[in-house]
Amino acid sequence: MATKAVISFLIAMMLLTGVCNTLLTKYQDLQCVRNCHSTDPEKIQRFSQPVIQTAQMFIGELGCWLVVAAFTLYRRFFAKDAPLLYGGYEQVGSDDSTVVDATDELERTSSTREEAVPAIKPLIPNTDERIPLVGWRVFLLAMPACCDIAGTTLMNVGLLFVAASIYQMTRGALILFVGLFSVVFLHRKIYLYQWSALFIVVAGVAVVGLAGAIAPNPQAQPKPPVPPEMSLLAIRDAIKTAAVSSGALQTIVGVLMIAGAQIFTATQFVLEEWILEQYALEPLKVVGWEGVFGFLVTLVGMIILHLAIGRTDAGRNGYFDMQEGWREITQYRSIAVTSVLIMISIGGFNFFGLSITRSVSATARSIIDTC
Repeated sequence: MATKAVISFLIAMMLLTGVCNTLLTKYQDLQCVRNCHSTDPEKIQRFSQPVIQTAQMFIGELGCWLVVAAFTLYRRFFAKDAPLLYGGYEQVGSDDSTVVDATDELERTSSTREEAVPAIKPLIPNTDERIPLVGWRVFLLAMPACCDIAGTTLMNVGLLFVAASIYQMTRGALILFVGLFSVVFLHRKIYLYQWSALFIVVAGVAVVGLAGAIAPNPQAQPKPPVPPEMSLLAIRDAIKTAAVSSGALQTIVGVLMIAGAQIFTATQFVLEEWILEQYALEPLKVVGWEGVFGFLVTLVGMIILHLAIGRTDAGRNGYFDMQEGWREITQYRSIAVTSVLIMISIGGFNFFGLSITRSVSATARSIIDTC
């Protein structure tokens, strides 16, 4: 009963942190950074730094190392069974039966504790015969990290153009791509009723995208208040132009970018599954290493794009202007606070998600992830 309650808590927290990730990122996108009092919507500039938001995500994943370090300190200095379970036991005798009994007892104790505490399963390595993921093999995790960079950046750009609800629903396309790639590359078997469910999800995503294009949500690209002195004709023309030319087109582009990003995310999931099938490593350390590689690659990419595009006249104040992005984060308190909250939320999302993967299944996690 206690275990079921813990699993329910983990699912609820994963849903909560996932919702917080989307809403906080959208809230950050809505913050005005230039010409906030202008009556011309075209002159208003809001926070549009999807690459920096990608870096925020990887910093949040780096926070998983804090959990790993805390658990390591706990089991070394506070856990009563730490010397026995984690390498402190040292055999001094030569009786083989004693060694076998001690090994059996160790496995039983470890298994019992994993079943009793689902929340710490991401911190415990698997006990099978897979090769430990250490040394140069750790660099294999750079491949899914690069896919994560591409997918997250595209989704952050897409979120600039659509409402948070459309963004979350469009991410449902991830299930189809994961299914396709699992069959092609991992040789998984998917039955007809499962394919039917996948295509129903995709049809639902298409309907959501079409609805967003037909009736764009004004919250996706908010406009400033219209002053009383504007004529009714001007108001009508402004609304018509925004709805037909800007709103619908931006929504379509945003939906396509978010849906396309799921290809990279699905590739990331398949790569992670393949790597973890071949090598053994604590799941939370996998997230931590991906955070390391992802942040380093993103940082290098940010510098190159800033030098090549961001500092030019055409790229100034754009997506790749690293200097402008840093100014906006440090100058506007709401953006800075939101950045910290996003990092915390991302770290919690990964921790709770991995706990569910180890306690329930990866399928359950992917379903919750797209809710």
